[in-house]
Amino acid sequence: MRQLVIDELSPMEHDNIDSYLKRSIKRGPMIGLYWIEIPNDLLSATQQDHFKEHGPYHLAVELTNTAVKFELLVRSQVNLHCSCIAHATADQRQFVLDFIDKMLEEEMISS
Repeated sequence: MRQLVIDELSPMEHDNIDSYLKRSIKRGPMIGLYWIEIPNDLLSATQQDHFKEHGPYHLAVELTNTAVKFELLVRSQVNLHCSCIAHATADQRQFVLDFIDKMLEEEMISS
């Protein structure tokens, strides 16, 4: 799985990230799982074509005790097997990197 990982989080850093994620993005179906929604203007042509059937599209974020993992697979919450489910494009990756940079800066995370 392609992903970005920030590890070696202290308990305080974990709590700060958890709070930030709860305030900023959608919670997933399990504790520690979150979804970053990809803005429509960053969707690939296939994702735009399939949006009515499979949208919105998200990237999964998993928060563990010592790490936060940002998956780079754009997913639909209604369909798992379609050509619109794909690795993040360059623009989508940059969107996630900007989100991570903002989170780390606002929560003063140094890990």
